[in-house]
Amino acid sequence: MTSDTTTLTTPASFSELGLITPLLARLVELEYQQPTPIQAQAIPSVLAGRDLIAGANTGSGKTATFALPMLQYLAQVKDTGKSVNKNKGNYVSGLILVPTRELAKQVADSIKSYAAHFNGEIKTVAVFGGVSANTQMLALRGGTDILVATPGRLLDLISSNAIKLDKVNTLVLDEADRMLSLGFTEELTALLALLPKNKQTLLFSATFPEQVKALTEKLLNNAIEIQLQSSDASTLVQRVFTVNKGEKTAVLAHLIIQHSWRQALIFVNAKNSCNHLAEKLLKRGITAEVFHGDKGQGARSRVLDGFKNGEIEVLIATDIAARGLDIEKLPVVINFDLPRSPSDYMHRIGRSGRAGEVGLALSLIDHEDYHHFKVIEKKHKIWLDREQVEGFEVDNDAIETLLTAEKPMAAPEGTGKKKRKKKPPSINADIWLNSPDD
Repeated sequence: MTSDTTTLTTPASFSELGLITPLLARLVELEYQQPTPIQAQAIPSVLAGRDLIAGANTGSGKTATFALPMLQYLAQVKDTGKSVNKNKGNYVSGLILVPTRELAKQVADSIKSYAAHFNGEIKTVAVFGGVSANTQMLALRGGTDILVATPGRLLDLISSNAIKLDKVNTLVLDEADRMLSLGFTEELTALLALLPKNKQTLLFSATFPEQVKALTEKLLNNAIEIQLQSSDASTLVQRVFTVNKGEKTAVLAHLIIQHSWRQALIFVNAKNSCNHLAEKLLKRGITAEVFHGDKGQGARSRVLDGFKNGEIEVLIATDIAARGLDIEKLPVVINFDLPRSPSDYMHRIGRSGRAGEVGLALSLIDHEDYHHFKVIEKKHKIWLDREQVEGFEVDNDAIETLLTAEKPMAAPEGTGKKKRKKKPPSINADIWLNSPDD
């Protein structure tokens, strides 16, 4: 892969980006005032057919960045009478791969909204696990212009001859760092083998670890690279509270009650932890719902919809809620457990402070979490003051432990070893580590 790196420029108006009238009219209706930096920089390149790797903060408008050019291309192709769906067979023109079911539905809904002025001529379908495949197979009859899919379900539908990928013009990997991680390696390898080589490929994510960036060389051709991540976005305030071991639940309940948050999204690291924490909060008078991979798709959808519309005030979730979900005006995200992967920290806190709204991200750490939070800070080039909650001050012995943790012991002379550079995983590796959602 060769790439051009683009630097930040002043956002233009949408009319200056080369978008056609139906899309501009819809953006006015949606009250989009002006393009975000990622939209201003990337849309012209995508319209020109360039491959793209784009990194920008969550809530920065990445979905519109790839959806608007895709819709414009399809509208212009249909005007020439050359739509791929006029060919015999179940073809797709634009393919968007996402890591979770909820994100698949959300992206598809956004695309349908942007396409409101095309009078139903552009067909968009979302396919994902947890629901009947037969219904999705019916929706795919005759092909579709844009398909939003989780990899596992898409492979199932391909094996049933419900869809073909050999006419794909544009491939999008949304939350690309997760899609290129070992959790999806085998599925992604199988899908890439079915796609034409001359397609346009677009990668979008909030984070691109170095190992993942190395894998993009197999996917992109003469790509534009845009990196706009900022760890100090002015609309999102990050704070970290040190607590005594065993007092996290008490501190969490105190903060929720004290601040009367209309909504709070709380992250933990395990499915069982969701239920356990919900039970402990209920004993303190706080009702919370849980959101994790063991819940059926219908239950997951109901919980997420209830949280989005304000019927649910406290939601306890695993990291399936950390990727791409757009929850409007969410006031606070709380890391009850720190994410195992430092990269997931930004994905989690990015659920708040979206689209210019003021948000708050809190992390609760005891002395066992202290070193790991320092790793997170180093990864994202941030430093946060360690605060304490009044009434729950950390005891003196624990404070000494925290201070000691800040000063790692020097290795004895002559024992230092050079670290070997880790090779990036192969895109067709035979094993994978992180279990994907679908």
